[in-house]
Amino acid sequence: MRRITTLPNQIRIVTKEFKDRESASIGVWVATGGRYEAQENKGVAHFLEHMAFKGSAKYSCDQIKQLVEGVGGNLNAFTAEEETCYYAKVPANHLKQTFDILADISFFPKITPKDLEKERAVILEEIKMYHDLPQYYVSELLEELLWPDHPLGQSLAGTSKSVGEMSIDHLKSFKKAHYLPANTVISACGSMKHEELVKLVSAKLGKLTGPSASSYVPARRGQGKPAVHLYHKQTEQMHLALGYLAYETNHKDYYVLALLSVILGGNMSSRLFNEVREKRGLAYSVSSGMKSLNDTGVFMVRAGVDNTKIIDALDLILKVLARVSTDLVKEDEFKRAQEYYMGQSLLGLEDTMDQMLWMGGGVISNDQVKSMGDIIKKIKAITRADIKRVAKEILNPKSLNVAIIGPMSEDQQKKIRALAAVA
Repeated sequence: MRRITTLPNQIRIVTKEFKDRESASIGVWVATGGRYEAQENKGVAHFLEHMAFKGSAKYSCDQIKQLVEGVGGNLNAFTAEEETCYYAKVPANHLKQTFDILADISFFPKITPKDLEKERAVILEEIKMYHDLPQYYVSELLEELLWPDHPLGQSLAGTSKSVGEMSIDHLKSFKKAHYLPANTVISACGSMKHEELVKLVSAKLGKLTGPSASSYVPARRGQGKPAVHLYHKQTEQMHLALGYLAYETNHKDYYVLALLSVILGGNMSSRLFNEVREKRGLAYSVSSGMKSLNDTGVFMVRAGVDNTKIIDALDLILKVLARVSTDLVKEDEFKRAQEYYMGQSLLGLEDTMDQMLWMGGGVISNDQVKSMGDIIKKIKAITRADIKRVAKEILNPKSLNVAIIGPMSEDQQKKIRALAAVA
């Protein structure tokens, strides 16, 4: 049974108990991330997440790792556009200590000049690493096209300049402005008691105070013409990412787009996989996916393509996308997509960590956790006509964004721009 409690200072606690599990997973979530940053402090949320593991008011850097890993557990963290999460999975009898560690490093990090310089060097190398990995960097280039001159279109890790100039004051100011009780969710799943965790959170964080949740710059809602970013790099393979602005998390057609993504490139039975890879051999990998945020989203297609086949691959991908906007999908194809999505959703919640991330992500972004029953009901209510309607709305040629990394010739660049209808 899932339970949610809100403390007087607005910290929310969500749990789900599994009596038959030996483990417990827990996360400390804060509703802040890359889109809450400005140009001068880009990457500060990610930097602050790194600094948390260098030591806190109560625990040294070594203690943080040893007290969790020493009992067979593991801990980590991530920074996204709208949330930051510090999490761990441990044997259930070590949950109390693990929560104390996560809460301490999240809210009471000890940020020293020495550690700042060490972590600055690490993050600068991380930025270089992503730039050296075209299969990742191409996604950053796509986001720049989707959200130009906006925090969502800039790297979560920041730039060499912003990270190089990051100061302790930047970190402390950002933490003070965003690490607020109203922005905080504690999510836990496994062999544990809701009431006991509420007591632990209340004792550790119940006296924190601060204003209401912080705000961000809204994202653009539409796009008037296609855009292309071609990045010349000597690689063995062309890396392609194309995307369209799509739906926010709570949009009424969110699950219609999710099914459309399955049909187009969600698995080995999908249209893109069959047409681009199996029938034509134009790409080793090709897939589609979607990402939704509070006020925007993206539908994307990614592919790794032979350098000599990029024009044929892009042409075919665009034709496959156009076809689903004009013709109804076949009944058996549609049913397979429904069953696949429902099955993957159920399988994705079998582990305590998966459940913890599902619940915490739901409450931090939406102040609720969607039940699997409601999701399945919505999936079953979708029709083939819905798929066609949403495809026509989202996959609009005027809203196309194409990013490609590879050793493109001038002729290839001209043809790519012509396919994307970019003047």
